[in-house]
Amino acid sequence: MTDTPADLEIPKLSDGEPGPGLRVRQTLEGRESDGLFHLLYLPRDWDPSKRYPVIFEYPGNRFREGKGIQEECVLGYGITGGEGAIWVCLPFVDTETKAHATQWWGNLEATVQYCRDAVEQVCEKYSGDREKLFLAGFSRGAIACNFVGLHDDAIASLWRGMICHSHYDGVRRWGYPGSDEASARSRLARLGGRPQWISHEFSVEGTRDYLMRVQPDGDFTFAVHPFREHTADWVLRDLPLRGQLRTWFREVAHDENSE
Repeated sequence: MTDTPADLEIPKLSDGEPGPGLRVRQTLEGRESDGLFHLLYLPRDWDPSKRYPVIFEYPGNRFREGKGIQEECVLGYGITGGEGAIWVCLPFVDTETKAHATQWWGNLEATVQYCRDAVEQVCEKYSGDREKLFLAGFSRGAIACNFVGLHDDAIASLWRGMICHSHYDGVRRWGYPGSDEASARSRLARLGGRPQWISHEFSVEGTRDYLMRVQPDGDFTFAVHPFREHTADWVLRDLPLRGQLRTWFREVAHDENSE
């Protein structure tokens, strides 16, 4: 993949006020002192009088070169190219340290609540379209689409679609409670018929086999990432897989039958 140069560069992060084309750190209103923040990007074509799809994204775990932080999220920007949709990178909330958890979920209930509050703030203040909300993630973040995003009926009802790159909830057991298949199936039931994009390096057959067994009528799009690296940085490159993902996103965001 490194032989294919990036054609996109993630905007620099600042602590300023949100604005078109800017990526800023932001806290939830009323929680400015708790040490937690998310990253908000408003598209270059942002107009407060219009409504925009929103991609909420979770990062991977701390792993090798990766620090497991929100700043490493790239999927939302690669999918949109910086136009036509709002992009938000969310924290996993560690209530003990009052910081973002770089491994797994922190306090799950607090992580779920932060997500719901961030959705409310972005839609209320920055013209997010409540009918076009997407949840995305890489690695841990891909698992989080179901583990966090389908945790209960309230949060599950928010999403129009999900983008899960590299891993999937329920395919294997991990070192945290609730990673077993029975628990994953109960979460997956809350997805209903809403679409998911599912990609992985080398092969998606393990995930495909699992889903065809537990939810054969689901709306799943499978794609193989043809590179060895465990990364989501391919979305910053002009590759056929990115084109496929962008087409999927546009079609789901503008499908009247999904509303």
